[in-house]
Amino acid sequence: MKVILIEDVKSLGKKGEIVNVSDGYARNMLFPKKLGVEATAKNINDLKLQKAHEEKVAKENLQAAKEFKEELETKQVTLAIKVGENGRTFGSVSTKEISEAVTKQLGYDIDKKKMQLSNPIRELGTTMVPVKLHTQVTAQLKVVVKEA
Repeated sequence: MKVILIEDVKSLGKKGEIVNVSDGYARNMLFPKKLGVEATAKNINDLKLQKAHEEKVAKENLQAAKEFKEELETKQVTLAIKVGENGRTFGSVSTKEISEAVTKQLGYDIDKKKMQLSNPIRELGTTMVPVKLHTQVTAQLKVVVKEA
């Protein structure tokens, strides 16, 4: 019996795949647990429509991320940090502080986990911080750190 998987099934297949299984396995395991549906013409057509919709949404999300990247790269965020003798800084600027500053200064809500800063910023000046907006899109945010 041909079955369209609704969920990932270990050792059988991924969601959306059409697999061939025995009638008993389909009736006793897959259908009661809502892991799959019978591969009728209607269900196959529904699967094609669903995949087309998912592709359309993915393209729209990618396009929106590219547009947001263009907009974000024209802006900058300014942060102040305490500085002692000889220009030595007290503390550092982390992704959490950068994220809060972006929200306050620019009005964008960017999660601190999307910022790919290897080490916190410990010196004054301008730093480009990579921000992962999409799996294929990474923007460069300009962060200016000056003396408080």
